[in-house]
Amino acid sequence: MQGFATLFYKELLRFWKVSFQTVAAPVLTALLYLLIFSHVLESHLEPYPGVRYTAFLIPGLAMMSMLQNAFANTSSSLIQSKITGNIVFILLPPLSHLEFFLAYVLAAVARGAVVGLGVLIVTSFYTVPPLAHPLWVLAFGLLGCGVLAVLGLIAGIWAEKFDQLAAFQNFIIVPLTFLSGVFYSIHSLPSFWLGVSHLNPVFYMIDGFRYGFFGVGDVSPWLSLAVVGGTFAALTLFTLHLLRTGYRLRH
Repeated sequence: MQGFATLFYKELLRFWKVSFQTVAAPVLTALLYLLIFSHVLESHLEPYPGVRYTAFLIPGLAMMSMLQNAFANTSSSLIQSKITGNIVFILLPPLSHLEFFLAYVLAAVARGAVVGLGVLIVTSFYTVPPLAHPLWVLAFGLLGCGVLAVLGLIAGIWAEKFDQLAAFQNFIIVPLTFLSGVFYSIHSLPSFWLGVSHLNPVFYMIDGFRYGFFGVGDVSPWLSLAVVGGTFAALTLFTLHLLRTGYRLRH
C-alpha cells in the first residue's frame, strides 16, 4: 500500500495548500447562511419541540458543507489531472484500482471533516446545539462524506471538461443537498414533496447527522443508516468497476 500512502498524502496536500479557498471559504458561506436564515426565521419556526430554529439549522449547514466539499475534492482533482494531462503520472505507476479509490476518497472525507468541524466551531459562538449521540454524528458524517466523495470520483471520471463537471454539480449535487431538509423539517412539506424527499439519499444523511445532536429526527436513524450505507456500498462497487476497466481514464 505504499502507492496508496503517497497518493493519499498528495491529495491531502492538494487541498491543504490552498486551505483559505478549500476550508475557510466554505466555513464563511455556512456562517452567512446561518446569520441570514436564523435572523429571518428564528421567531417563526420550531422544527422540533423545544429545539430553536438556529440550533436546528447548525448541524444541517455543517453536514451540507461537508458533503459539498467532499464531492468537490475528488471531482476537481480528477478533472484537473485529466485536462492538464498529469493523470498519466498516476496511471503509469503500479497502483491498484483499490489504492487509487481509497486515496482519493479518504482525502475527500478528510477535507469534509475539516470543513464540518470548522463550521461547528465558528457557529458555536452563535449557539451550541446539544450532542445527544456522538457516535451517530461520527457515523453519518463519515459515511455521508464517503458517498459524496465517491460521487465526485464518478463525476470526475465521466466528465471530460469543466462545464460537464459543473453540470453534474449544478443539476444533481446542489438540488440533492438543498432539498434534503437542511433548512426545514420535511414534515412541514405537502404530502407530494414529503414523498419525494424520502427518495433523496442526502435527506437520510442530514437527518441521521441531526439526530446525533438532538436525539430526534424525521425518520429512524437505523433506516437512515441502512439507506446511506447501502448507497455507499452500491456506488463503491460501481466506481471500482469503472477504475478497474479504465473507463475514460486509460481508454
